[in-house]
This record gives sequence, structure tokens and C-alpha cells, in this order.
Amino acid sequence: MTRALRIRGMLALAAVALSLYVAFTVPVHLGLDLRGGTQIVLETRPTPPADGSGSDSDSDSDSDSEHQATDRTVEVLRGRIDALGVAEPTIVRSGSDRIVVELPGMQDPRKAADVLGRTAQLTFHPVLGSAADADDKPASLPKRPRQLILPDESGRLLRLQSATLTGKDVDEAAARFDQQGGAGWHVTVDFKGAGRDGWARLTGEAACRPAGDPSRRVAIVLDGKVISSPEVDPSVSCGSGIGGGSTRITGSFGDGGARELALLINGGALPVPVETVEQRIIGPTLGAEAIAAGAWAAVLGTALTALFIGVVYRLMGVLATVGLACYALISYAALAAVGATLTLPGLAGFVLAIGMAVDADVLVLERAREDYAARKRPTPRSSLTAGFRGAFSAIADSNVTTLIAAGLLYFLATGPVRGFGVTLGIGVLASMFSALVITRVLAEYAAARSLIRRRPRATGIAHTGRVRDHLTRRNPDLMRAPRRWLAASAAALVLAASGIAVRGLDLGIEFTGGRLIEYSTATPVDPDRLRGALADAGFPRAVVQTSGDRQLTVRTDQLSNAQAATITEVVGDLTTRADTLRDETIGPSLGKELRQGALVALVIALAAQLLYLAARFRWLLGTAAVAALAHDVVILVGVFAWLGKPVDGVFLAALLTVIGYSVNDSVVVFDRVRELRRQDSRVPFARTANKALLQTLPRTVNTGMGAAFILTALAVLGGDTLADFALALLIGLAVGTYSSMFTATPLAIELDDRARSSAGRVPALGS
Repeated sequence: MTRALRIRGMLALAAVALSLYVAFTVPVHLGLDLRGGTQIVLETRPTPPADGSGSDSDSDSDSDSEHQATDRTVEVLRGRIDALGVAEPTIVRSGSDRIVVELPGMQDPRKAADVLGRTAQLTFHPVLGSAADADDKPASLPKRPRQLILPDESGRLLRLQSATLTGKDVDEAAARFDQQGGAGWHVTVDFKGAGRDGWARLTGEAACRPAGDPSRRVAIVLDGKVISSPEVDPSVSCGSGIGGGSTRITGSFGDGGARELALLINGGALPVPVETVEQRIIGPTLGAEAIAAGAWAAVLGTALTALFIGVVYRLMGVLATVGLACYALISYAALAAVGATLTLPGLAGFVLAIGMAVDADVLVLERAREDYAARKRPTPRSSLTAGFRGAFSAIADSNVTTLIAAGLLYFLATGPVRGFGVTLGIGVLASMFSALVITRVLAEYAAARSLIRRRPRATGIAHTGRVRDHLTRRNPDLMRAPRRWLAASAAALVLAASGIAVRGLDLGIEFTGGRLIEYSTATPVDPDRLRGALADAGFPRAVVQTSGDRQLTVRTDQLSNAQAATITEVVGDLTTRADTLRDETIGPSLGKELRQGALVALVIALAAQLLYLAARFRWLLGTAAVAALAHDVVILVGVFAWLGKPVDGVFLAALLTVIGYSVNDSVVVFDRVRELRRQDSRVPFARTANKALLQTLPRTVNTGMGAAFILTALAVLGGDTLADFALALLIGLAVGTYSSMFTATPLAIELDDRARSSAGRVPALGS
């Protein structure tokens, strides 16, 4: 055993041991789409300055104050959420003005929105008297200067003086139960600083009024609504008030009422207003089904891939499968270690990366087969070493391009799609380690055994394979007429573009804004009948789509929670039982932002790929590869337009993945072109490109088959959401494989011809 092999073996053992420890001790955090619950995205709305002027330093100061206000808002909201009693809530700031709140197990969006949405500052007002005889409507409008007209808890109109105390004067409020005194549930409120004397003055003035008079009450107002208006107890002296900075609010409170009032008083003083721009509710049943579907897809897809690799590459294929198992363990442990949230698209990315991990193994083994066939006295070990050395550059380039796509998903996307980028990036890094370290250790150790040296065909690299044998015998000149392939690609682009123009794109609510509610019904519901019922109920523009016999979705414009409840009642009237599986709300401003973000992500993705490939292969091959990528994007979007499939956030994840995944084939082909040009630059470029295409075609076929097993399992077993995701990737896999051979390569030949005709020399290739 060589020193290098011992070092790799120690690294592999350390990584596997550490991953086992992490996997058994650190749980992976599941996203709401897998465990069920409510996610609400809030956006702070700072009050603009009164005058429109301001220097640059003022702008910087305003930006800092906005950040500080958002941070304070997070802390206030955290107190409100803790009082809700939700297990393992998550509240984090996203950007400078967004707050993401996750409430596992919370299935009542109205309750969550009511608690989090009360955004105005808490204020305490003297009550001037009843406004029953006033003509003013119950709104926060002044009847006379410094007065408000608001209804109390029972709906009785009160005239309120301007606030004398705010939520900033409150130290703490708590719900308590008095067993000895017989007061039952009540709320204690403690004041701090100047609020202690202010509360004494406020209650002292109210105590001078006779008992039963409305002006003996104190109104506690939150967000323009009176949440409590207790009367000062008769035991309180006029002018003295309630001293000591503490008071007790009694009444006909139950457990829930007392806790809610304490919660609102504690969390009432938000520094800035907030607005709900996104809301998602996932039922626990849908989450459990998604986990089960993803698990079955992973098991079946991995089993089929392992079987395929084992049949094609024999012993080395079996060892590569062991490496894949280690890859899965390392990926899972890495997700747990970094505290990443595993979402539904993230689960798909985890499964997809298994198929991508096969690519590195196939590249190495195909290189080893070529080396074994070329040597006069080959050995499995020497050919394996040559295979790892020869495949390294292609593995590195192809994985870097996928990492670029994963990085763009992380920095430009939000929510579950961002989680997909995290798992995809971790999966790519883990696949490189498993292929270049773990699988190499296992393969080289096995190849050094005397039993294997005596039976080299058992390794799977002592023969070239049926695909390569067939190509060697036929030696087809696929690049004899490159313009024909380009014409076929152009025809496919026209067909795809006509689908976008004729059918249009069915943009999801992530890009249009609105509300989407998914139901599971006990009996089948006729969609036409439901559309009619919704139109009668006041929702004529509602879009109804069915998925299977007993699942349907209703998509509308912006709705209040009360309107959403009405739609649920309409659905329930048409069946014996209707359960809400998913409820998503996207505000119009966020929808516009996501549309722009999607376009920016695509442009940046293509530009990043071009820059990287140009640096690695120079502009000629880089331009051809990026043009093939644009070809893949247009065709994938066009196919979804013709099929009427939704173009949503999950589709965007699939599209960016296709960009990173389909470029792998082009990178492998161009890497071989670069190698062949170094050997003999006098050979015509078209002949070199054709030879490179034929040499890499076995790898393309075997890698595509491995990924197709995984994606087919996702499409068949992954449920509705994963099915569309897998369909997009299957289309991207087929189109990307075609474009790398019959779009990127012919285009590179045409660009080379033009460059030689204009410059009179062969363009140089990168190192």
C-alpha cells in the first residue's frame, strides 16, 4: 500500500466516522413543507421623513436605523411567538427589511396573522365618556382635537383622550390565576421608569369619576383597536391612583383570554409597522406524504442506479456504489452539521445529487477503460490511476459549473428553493469527495489484490463496453454536416418559442402574487361545478385545478383570511370532507420582486457560466457551451408552456439546476477536445471535435442512464410537486444531452471556421 493510498484511506475513514457521529447525534431540521405548519414573511414599512430632503450621511443614518428597527421588531415578535406556545418556532431576519417566521404545527393562519399582524404601538388612553349619541362612525378619526372615537370590547363607542402612556412604558405583563383570593384568571401589568408615575396619574384622574361612569375607565389600544378598557377599582383614591408601578386587570377572563391580553400588551410596541407579504400553510398530512414519497424515490432510484452501475462496471461498479452510500451519509451529516433546513425541493436535490455523483465515477471508469485498452501490458491498478488522473479536470470543471448554479440559488432565491441550493451544493462537494477519495481508496486497494490481478475482467475496466465497441467499429462522422444539426436546434427553438407566444406561461403565485389553497377531499369534486359555486360566492376569477381524483387547488387574487374561509366552506359543501393541505399567499410586491429576481438569476447564471468556461476553454468553446445552455432554457420553458405546467419557484430551481447539470456534458466533450488538440493541433478542428464526441459518448450514455433512474423515480413516486420538478429535470437531461453533442459541438465548429477564415490561424485553447 502506497503512502498516498494510506493518506486517502485515513481521510476516508475519518470522514465516514465523523459523519456517522453527526448523523446519530445531530438531527436535521425539517422545513415546514415536510413537517407541516405556517410560514409568514413580514416586511417592515418604516415611516418616511416628513421632508423630502436628506444628505448622503442622513441616508446612511436612515439605513442603519432601519436595520436597528428591524432587529428590534424581530425581538418583539419573538416574544409574541413564545407566548403562542408553538414548539420550535423560527424567526430570522432576511435582508434589511424582511422577517421570516416559521411556526411548526400551526394550522390556523388567522390566529397567527392576528397575533403577528397587530403592528401599531400600544397606547393607554383616558376615557372621556360614552360616544353613543355621537354621529361619528367607529373609526380612528378625531371627533374633536385630541380625541378618538373607538368601540370597546362589547362594541360600545367611547370617546378617548390622546395617549398618555405607550408600550415603551410597560415592563412586563403576565397572565396569572388567583386561587386564594377567588379572582380567577387576571392580568398583571408592571410599568417602568416614568411609566410608573404616569400610570398613577392616569388612574388617579379616572378614580375621581363615579363608579359605573365610562370616564372611570382606562382604554388600552393596540393597532387602532381597544383590546381592554377596565374600570378603576372603587378602592383607588381620587388623585392618588394606583401606585407602585404595578396593576391588576380582572374580569371574566379564561385561560386563553388572559394569556392573549398579556401577550398583546407585552408585544404591542413594534418600532415600525409590518406587512405580511408571504404566507404558507402546509398540512401535516402533506408533509408526511412528501417525506414518504421522497424516501421511496431515494431508495428505488438509488437501487436502480446501483444495479445499473454494477452490471456495466462489475466489481468497480459495486465499489462505486459503496462510495455512493458514503456520499449519502456525508451529505446528510453535512446538512445536519451546518444547521441547514431540509425542504421538499431540498429533498429532491439530495436525491438528484445521488445521480450526479454517478457522473464522476463513470468518468473515471471510462478513462480507465480507455487506458487499459491502449496499454501493451495493462494492469487494473495502473489503468485506474490513469483514469483518476485523466478524469480530474473534467470532474472539477463540471462540478464547479453546478456549484455556480447552487450558489446562485442560495444568494438569489428564497424559501424552499434556497434550501434546494444548499442541499445541491453540499451534495456536489460530497460527491467529489466520495468519488476522488473514498471510491479511489476502495478501487485501488481492490485492484492491488492478487486475485483481481489474475482476473482483470472482473474489475469491469478490462473491456471497453458495448457502446464503445460499436462506435469503434462504425466510426461515424457525426460532425460531417454541423449546420444540419444547428438547423434542427433552431427548429426546436422556434417550436418552443411558439409555445411561449401562443400558450403563454402559467406563472405561479410566487411570480404573480395571490393565494393558492390545496385541498384533499373525501369524494371527487367536479371542477366545473366548483368553479360555478365559487363564482356564485363572489370569486368569478378563481382558477380550479385538479390533481388526481381527490386533490384540487384553488388559485385566486389576494384574499383575506375570511374570504379564504368562505372558499373552504364552498369546497366543503361539494364533498363530505375537505382538508386543507397547503395554503400560500404572496403579496403583489413580493411577486413582482420574485419575477425580476428570476430573470436576474437566469442572466447571472448564463453570464457566470460564460465567464468560467471562457477562463477554462477560451471564448470559442465557452460561447458555444453557453449558447447551448440558452437553447436548453428556451426549450424547457417552451415545453412547459405547451404542456400547461406551472412556472413557479420549484420550476425555477429545476431550471437553474438544468443550467448547471446540462453544461456537464459540454464540459466533458470540450475537455476531451482540449486534450486532443494538445496532442496534435494540426488535425482539423471538426475531425478533433468528432473524435472527442465519440470518445465521450459512452460516458454520456451511462451517466444519463444513472440520472434518469433517479429522476424517473422522483416523477413516479415523488408526488405532485416533485413530479413537475422531476419532469423538468428529465426534459432538461434529454435536451442537455442532445445540445452538448449536436448544438454546442457543431456551433464550436462553425465558430472555429469563421475565426480561422477571419484570422487565418487556429484559435488557441485554454489550459
